[in-house]
Amino acid sequence: MVALARRGFADGAVGLSTGLEYVPAAWAQEAELVALVAVAAEHGLPHVSHMRGYEDQAGPALTELFRLAAATGAATHVSHLHGPAGPIAALLDEARADGLDVTFDSYPYLRGCSILAMVALPTWLPLADPDATLAAIDDPEHGVRLRAHLADLDELWPRVTIAWVPGLDPGEGDVAGHALVDVAARWRVPPSEAALRVLRASRLRASCVFAQPPTGTAESVRALAAHPAHLAGSDAVYQPVGGHADEGRPHPRGWGAFARFLAEQVRATGDWTWHDAAEHLAARAARRFGLTDRGRVAPGAVADPVLVDPDAVTDRATYDAPRTPAVGIDDVLVAGTPVLAGGELTGARPGRGLRPTARGRTAS
Repeated sequence: MVALARRGFADGAVGLSTGLEYVPAAWAQEAELVALVAVAAEHGLPHVSHMRGYEDQAGPALTELFRLAAATGAATHVSHLHGPAGPIAALLDEARADGLDVTFDSYPYLRGCSILAMVALPTWLPLADPDATLAAIDDPEHGVRLRAHLADLDELWPRVTIAWVPGLDPGEGDVAGHALVDVAARWRVPPSEAALRVLRASRLRASCVFAQPPTGTAESVRALAAHPAHLAGSDAVYQPVGGHADEGRPHPRGWGAFARFLAEQVRATGDWTWHDAAEHLAARAARRFGLTDRGRVAPGAVADPVLVDPDAVTDRATYDAPRTPAVGIDDVLVAGTPVLAGGELTGARPGRGLRPTARGRTAS
């Protein structure tokens, strides 16, 4: 794997990404991760990680990432960090005081979104292989162990709302946007059996929105957003892979996250100035990933301005109507081309995937 990583870091790479809460990366040992992250460090690239755990598990998960950073010298970026702000901020501050280059992103919501298999099934199942996992679910040899795992999730089920279930028989009724416990009651089965039925029908592709446990609070979201290592992010999936744009009931963060940050962190609480907002929403991300001619207004930079009405900007997307656009952002240019003008889409699509170049500028 290290050899593959070395060959993969060609000119224009932006970093190494690990998803340590997802199979198969969840099986990675620390020594293996050190070897991989060291390759990123050799190229001056950051290690970006979905940690092994969040909320009450955020402390041990962060500590692991900081050990990797200390062992390799790599910069570290934590994806969509959430959890109790006090302990998390203390760990971040200690790492930065020790000279580690650490940043993180977050979104301003108390619910997350993921595939139901990651939320509900144990990592000892081969989740990266749907055929093998589905066979194991129905294998009597694994059944007792699996149902023991599901029985320990009674606290989880009331927090789960189904977002998208491809392949479900129409006779089962509409489930997108409905709480899992309500779907289970309609089907007259326990929530764990309803979850398995959804996973079988979708071949593990079903997604869900879930409320964070009590360790996730509005106060923690606000405090983390004010931290100097913070970047704004949406962690959004805008539509199902291979599906239609109006399918399912996705998380509203894809349509409201950045406008919500502006409405809450700048206008409502005053935690950010408008200059701070530009830093959190654009400049810091550009710096972290080496896109040196993006994220700022300056001679020679790419013209990507967004015109914001400071008194009106806010999110309108909700969990019941997630695809509702934000308001107060009526004009957006990408590389100098208007893509939103007077609140209306222009039809222009000048955006391209970006990568750093050897000269520090970005290329598509």
